[in-house]
Amino acid sequence: MGRRPQCRRVSHIPSVTYFKPAGIPLRELEENCLAVEEIEALRLKDIEDLEQEQCAEKMNVSRTTFVRILVAARKKVAEALVQGKAIRIEGGNFEMAARRFRCRNNHEWNAFFEELIKDSPQACPTCGASEFTPVLPTHKGGGHERRAHGRSNR
Repeated sequence: MGRRPQCRRVSHIPSVTYFKPAGIPLRELEENCLAVEEIEALRLKDIEDLEQEQCAEKMNVSRTTFVRILVAARKKVAEALVQGKAIRIEGGNFEMAARRFRCRNNHEWNAFFEELIKDSPQACPTCGASEFTPVLPTHKGGGHERRAHGRSNR
């Protein structure tokens, strides 16, 4: 029996999680499902234009694991585009890169995972400062919310 896969670190949850070809009713479509970490791999490599090693580091995985995630994501997207399938983004095995934040006045707070899915924090809840940075964990795990197969593991 293999070991349990390590959670992939994700910095961005997409606000749009479903795409479909125009003019085809939903009931007639096949779907390809992309995990949140697959979308993160596409974002880091194809949008942020980072090197594979940098992407792997940001996602807290080995370079070979990152490449496997990226190849799987690209295949699913290409298949959906070529064969006219819908794309659903959900689930996966990931943790949020930052769930704790610090404002310029050194106030720190945690944002709930459910809030981070909807939007990033807009201001410090203590002083209202709009300038803040994420506080990244100093050790593996970091006490972040973990998601596996679309469910929170609290």
